[in-house]
Amino acid sequence: MAGLPSNNRDSFGSKFGVIAAAAGSAVGLGNIWKFPYIAGVYGGAAFLFVYLGFILAIGIPIMLSELIIGRSSRSNAFGAFKVLAPGTPWRFIGILGVSAAFLILSFYGVVAGWSLQYIMLSIQDGFSSKTPEEIASLFSSLTESTVRPVVLQLVFMLLTGAIVIVGIKKGIEKYTKILMPLLVIILIFLCVKSLTLDGAKAGLEFLFKPDFSKLSGDGILSALGHAFFTLSLGMGTLITYGSYVQRDNNLLSTAFSVTIADTVIAILAGIAIFPAVFAFNIAPTEGPGLIFITLPNVFHQMPGGFVFSILFFILLTVAALTSSISILEVVVAYFKEEFQMNRKVATVLATVLVSMLGVLCSLSMGVLSPITFFGLNIFDLMDWISANLLLPIGGMFIAIFIGWIFGRKKVQKEVSYGGHLSGVLLSVFMFLVKFIAPIAIAIVLLNKVGLLSFS
Repeated sequence: MAGLPSNNRDSFGSKFGVIAAAAGSAVGLGNIWKFPYIAGVYGGAAFLFVYLGFILAIGIPIMLSELIIGRSSRSNAFGAFKVLAPGTPWRFIGILGVSAAFLILSFYGVVAGWSLQYIMLSIQDGFSSKTPEEIASLFSSLTESTVRPVVLQLVFMLLTGAIVIVGIKKGIEKYTKILMPLLVIILIFLCVKSLTLDGAKAGLEFLFKPDFSKLSGDGILSALGHAFFTLSLGMGTLITYGSYVQRDNNLLSTAFSVTIADTVIAILAGIAIFPAVFAFNIAPTEGPGLIFITLPNVFHQMPGGFVFSILFFILLTVAALTSSISILEVVVAYFKEEFQMNRKVATVLATVLVSMLGVLCSLSMGVLSPITFFGLNIFDLMDWISANLLLPIGGMFIAIFIGWIFGRKKVQKEVSYGGHLSGVLLSVFMFLVKFIAPIAIAIVLLNKVGLLSFS
């Protein structure tokens, strides 16, 4: 029957493979692109400290909940709820996760395509002779053009599909075990380079010396929302990956390891970016343009900026790829198990369908820009629906499911495979998923839809 656990199901072959894949899922554009500019907008260190608190109180419990759902069901994000709560409406929570993954990957691939273009521009030393205005114009012309960003997005999706189509052990695990160490090595090199710049101290103080007077209510909610988004929660990736985790793996240890890796990489990205930004007297509050407009201005001014630029955009692309393969796997696993497809057919179908929506997202910056929904183009609409509705709703109900439906005894049993969860930690976990996480996520949801504001 579709959605039921399979004894011959593919699985991860090692504990490091599980951590590398799950960390790769969590580490993506949210760490390298989104975290630095959000931290910049909301005051640097004050935002960082609040963000870390939410990671501990909300992120780890929800991540562990998703891994528990995945491993105990041995099924995809939709099938998991059919297995664990048969004949109930809970299966629709799984549909939210699959839908979120589908929508997110459609615009995610577009941004990843931009990073591919910027690798080529960096190799050509394309920023060195340009004014700040010309660099801004370069980004606008890329996003608004018709052919190039579409081709780049399709190339990125083809690369993502090529890894996923091979399978879990020989595809996703094999390549994330290569890509994740590569990502860390590049990031550490960039941090060392950034810290050697004159004026780097001001950037470090901005990132690590908190001034909580600069943190608004909206900044606190953004910290909570980003803590949720950056760990890939609510989009079915960790349920899907959890279903491939073997019984001898300690899920609590995995959740902590993945969270630590994700957070450290986000902080390292800040260390790589903010000292360089402050060294050249550029405002850290540049928003989304920080990566594609502000930093290229920094690169062509700094000694060794040519190499720095190439490595940075390779880093951005690698981070995007480790996440995109996990997001695509959510859709592939759903097609494969619910419609009885083989992996190759499911991967090709999922890649083609996501890419088609991705093309519309890309074109919505240019020729399709007149087409809007509630004032949003197609790209921004996919982003808004997934980030503001599907992820928080899915995450909230996952917490409620584990806390109130799955229950304490089953949680203890599942987490006890490959490890042990003490009574105190179990009680804390159950309290967080029963009460704190659902309430906190509900507050974010109400804020995102405009029904609650703390500004």
